[in-house]
Amino acid sequence: MPSIRYLIRLTGAFLSRFKVLIGIGIGIGIIFFLILNIIIPKFGGWEERRVGLFGRYTPTTLPNSIMEMIGDGLTSLDENGNVIPNLSSSWSTPDKGKTWIFTLKDGLTWQDDREVLSKNLVYHFSDAQVSYPDNKTITFTLQNTYSAFPSVVSSPVFRSGLLGTGEWKVKNLSLVSEYVDEITLESEKKERITYKFYPTEERLKLAFELGEVDEIRNLIDPKPIISWSKIKSEEEISKGEYVAVFFSMNDKALGDKSLRQALSYATDKDKLGNTRAISPISENSWAYNPQVKPYLYDTQKAKTMIDELPNEIKNDLNIILTTSPLLLPQAELIQKDWEKVGVKTTIQVMSNIPTNYQALLAIFDIPEDPDQYSIWHSTQTQTNITRYSNPRIDKLLEDGRTILSVADRKQIYQDFQRFLVEDAPAMFLYYPTTYTIKR
Repeated sequence: MPSIRYLIRLTGAFLSRFKVLIGIGIGIGIIFFLILNIIIPKFGGWEERRVGLFGRYTPTTLPNSIMEMIGDGLTSLDENGNVIPNLSSSWSTPDKGKTWIFTLKDGLTWQDDREVLSKNLVYHFSDAQVSYPDNKTITFTLQNTYSAFPSVVSSPVFRSGLLGTGEWKVKNLSLVSEYVDEITLESEKKERITYKFYPTEERLKLAFELGEVDEIRNLIDPKPIISWSKIKSEEEISKGEYVAVFFSMNDKALGDKSLRQALSYATDKDKLGNTRAISPISENSWAYNPQVKPYLYDTQKAKTMIDELPNEIKNDLNIILTTSPLLLPQAELIQKDWEKVGVKTTIQVMSNIPTNYQALLAIFDIPEDPDQYSIWHSTQTQTNITRYSNPRIDKLLEDGRTILSVADRKQIYQDFQRFLVEDAPAMFLYYPTTYTIKR
């Protein structure tokens, strides 16, 4: 049997004799490895990602972040909500907000390389007539003056089959009943993203654990996976939505403004979220008013205001706070704060927004334009969930829709925020933190 010394000498002699060939072989191996891992994925293969999201969507109600990858609107909005050109190069209104005329840019094509014509841009508005004077012009005639209309047509528009003008094309779309189960997008850069949708955050996190997706986005509660090893997490303050307690104005007790204000003072908002929201308009918006009443935490003031309530209200203070499972920890903190000032509070957990409630803790999407007519105007019985009614607020919301001047609209909406927050039909708490988690 050969000795170890003999094997060492034999190996040395082999390496000495064939070192050039061995070096060439190693070099070829490195080059081959680079081709497989860099050149082929870039020019011939696909870079693929599987992304999980929480929520139920139809093909026409997919998240804006996905729709804007596929298509474009006539306009778009910058980070402060200002309207800027997109498919259209310009627009005008000859009658101060009732008729809107948009002119398309030159050289626009769909993803199948067909030219974009004005008649291809189909918007479905029940209260507007659409006409196409020529291939580059589209005209909307509204029933009423609406100054915020250019922001409305920032929504991406598509031809049949979600064929758009964006960088990403729809490769595959699968439905379960009428809801999107998953959608696959591809780009010309050989990138492929498959978005999978799950009904709850818990189901989304389970999908990540089981390897169904490689990344999850817009997660509100990242526990426990945020503590796992070999994952990367990013957090973002979502200023396109806020968390608030909405008060039912039809409720005998909460119909009293003093009680609503007292509950706002009684709530330690700094414990609930990282970044305060003090009004229904995002602090990123051009119309944001930072000077509204902040309702800083003040239990003594809250107790004093409650003591001054009419006897028929303060002698039977028992509030049911309704919320979703996602916001249960925050609801429990609010419950403790309210009970410190003598308000008995019961938490009710529901998966859907109830039609009847006393106080509702929920996450609310902020409209991209400061127009909040549908949310707070007294005539909007279907969407005004608090049943709030105030003639001053109604007038401001009406004026904000009819005045074209941005400076004048800004003043209107700053007044709107100031008076609404003073009246306290809702207690604005914080902007939620959302998490993206990747392997």
